[in-house]
Amino acid sequence: MKVYQTNEIKNIAILGSSGSGKTTLAEDMLYEGGVIKRRGTVEAGNTVSDYFPVEKEYGYSVFSTVFSVEWQDRKLNFIDCPGADDFIGGAVSALNVTDTALMLLNAQYGIEVGTINQLRYTEQFQKPVIFIVNHLDNASSDYDGTVAQLKDRFGSKIVQIQYPVNQGPLFNAVVDVLKMKMYRWKPEGGVPEVLDIPADEADKAAELHAALVEAAAEHDDRLMEKFFDEGSLSEDEMRSGISAGLITRGMFPVFCVCAGKDMCVSRTLEFLGNVVPTVDRMQYVKNTEGKEIAPDSNGPASIFFFKTTVEPHIGQVSYFKVISGKVKEGDDLQNADRGSKERIVQLFSVAGQTRNQVSEMMAGDIGATVKLKDIRRGNTLNGKGCDYRFDFIKYPNPKYRRAIRAVNEAEAEKMSELLTRMREEDPTWIVEQSKELKQTIVSGQGEFHLRTLKWRMENNEKINIEFIEPKIPYRETITRSARADYRHKKQSGGAGQFGEVHLIIEPYYEGMPAPDVYRFGNQEYKMSVRDTQTIDLDWGGKLVFVNCIVGGAIDTRFLPAILKGVMARMEQGPLTGSYARDVRLMVYDGKMHPVDSNEISFMLAGRNAFSTAFREAGPKILEPIYDVEVSVPADYLGDVMSDLQGRRAIIMGMNSEKGYEKLSAKVPLKELSSYSTSLSSVTGGRASFTMKFASYELVPADVQEKLLKAYTDNQEDD
Repeated sequence: MKVYQTNEIKNIAILGSSGSGKTTLAEDMLYEGGVIKRRGTVEAGNTVSDYFPVEKEYGYSVFSTVFSVEWQDRKLNFIDCPGADDFIGGAVSALNVTDTALMLLNAQYGIEVGTINQLRYTEQFQKPVIFIVNHLDNASSDYDGTVAQLKDRFGSKIVQIQYPVNQGPLFNAVVDVLKMKMYRWKPEGGVPEVLDIPADEADKAAELHAALVEAAAEHDDRLMEKFFDEGSLSEDEMRSGISAGLITRGMFPVFCVCAGKDMCVSRTLEFLGNVVPTVDRMQYVKNTEGKEIAPDSNGPASIFFFKTTVEPHIGQVSYFKVISGKVKEGDDLQNADRGSKERIVQLFSVAGQTRNQVSEMMAGDIGATVKLKDIRRGNTLNGKGCDYRFDFIKYPNPKYRRAIRAVNEAEAEKMSELLTRMREEDPTWIVEQSKELKQTIVSGQGEFHLRTLKWRMENNEKINIEFIEPKIPYRETITRSARADYRHKKQSGGAGQFGEVHLIIEPYYEGMPAPDVYRFGNQEYKMSVRDTQTIDLDWGGKLVFVNCIVGGAIDTRFLPAILKGVMARMEQGPLTGSYARDVRLMVYDGKMHPVDSNEISFMLAGRNAFSTAFREAGPKILEPIYDVEVSVPADYLGDVMSDLQGRRAIIMGMNSEKGYEKLSAKVPLKELSSYSTSLSSVTGGRASFTMKFASYELVPADVQEKLLKAYTDNQEDD
């Protein structure tokens, strides 16, 4: 493969819901571009894109796949992204390093929930979108209905470049209103006949052509002036106008394909080669300092790694985008994130697991390399004198969590190492060794997401694992003030132990006034504040420790020991052993012994006094509450609301969005354990949701009672 310049490179993400035909379209493009000699199929498990064993097992894409096609003296870099929402991380990565999105739509279903989710990312990243309507040979295909959905969402920005002549099982022809020709295929597809538009299609074609000319002219003042003067544009002028409209997202062209029969794929590639903007015309990437970095091949060398995989017989394959400058085989580069040096031994332009060696890559190009010593996804390698760093890929929050453990405990360490490695390949897996819960928690985008992890562990790595219901990170707090004192005294020959602590605790909230006077029974306690420490707890909330000692009843040097004892009890609340939070504590009195008092004595006295006071202060259990947003077709809204209410959800609001309802709710984490599976079941897979931690709130009395009983029973069993 020759070395392509920045103004000859186009980077394109292939998006679409599961079943829209992305993998098959990618196979057609590779075939039409001469990269492969024979098209594989998903059913046969021999496609370029889905080459990992887990993808062949399940029959759907799990990882994004990078491939390149040379077309009309241009290099088209594609990233074929998984369609399932569980694997959205691949699409997020791809959209951050590409410039244009091809959005496949299944003509049977039109805009699906997965489509909407991916469209939100194209909008967030301001990427041009070209719609391709696939599966036009299906008996239930509805091209006009699909276009109507698009227009309902994007209005006049939707511009048809092609439309099918005879969709359904006999589909074999489209009219192209840019070329003003009809393309017709034999039943097996392949090379089409290029014909004049039939008389019975002439009026429709002319109308759509006029709309296309007007849309193309809108985005270029020179073309608009010519359009007003002459009423028409040449084909090259239309291409120029469409390209300008793509860059500003002022136009969304619509194409047709039948990927299963390789119909209209070559024409699509022609359009991509001619019209899609090259890297140098698109928005520049910003480094961590907020500076825009131009894709200048004469600039300093800087490459960003957006994806890693581990492949048999090769090891780690690292995929990168050249942000600036150029990279050559043999270059020595500095890792801006890890401080290490790396030598680029080999450079590859890739097509799935096939790697074609190249000597050099210019700014804007996408490629891969192997045998790097210390590179991670998200790292930047720079040439001499360059200090760029990039951190522009932000992944969605996880939605499904499970505790994971090796069936054979002897393999626990190996399992942890593999989880770390696998997260490099898919950053939307979050792995946490929870000291609090005493579990390894794996969080992902859904049940299928974690199921693929389990399959890979058991089939590729031969480690049997099991998922179990994760514990909930409850918190404990108090609801009223309480007072307690405790004397620790121990004498066993020689120096003894003595420490006495008197304290008051109360619920803490931001901005509360300084402690003053407290009354317990008939006795009044006036606080004289000497010092205040506010401790931000690692698990959330605060502990405010106030020294109110007067008259030297306890020496100042023993206060850190008292605080240490209190913190020990904060880490294991008396109700369920959960972390405690949001407490203000005043140490106001105590006693010490000139010989026997020491730090251990006051630590124990403080811990026990705090524990006694906590139990008297109306202790309550807090549970994590999440903000949940559900996108659901309107006809399933009632079922979804009913299901949420059964999960103790509080519905916060809803609004309509182009045939879908967006439902906002606050839901306890405990009730979200299997929500992704339930939502899919309730809506036939046509809804999606996001969740984000909101706050800790008091659990209802009946729930607290169950939790206390479960904790007590567990303690007795132990």
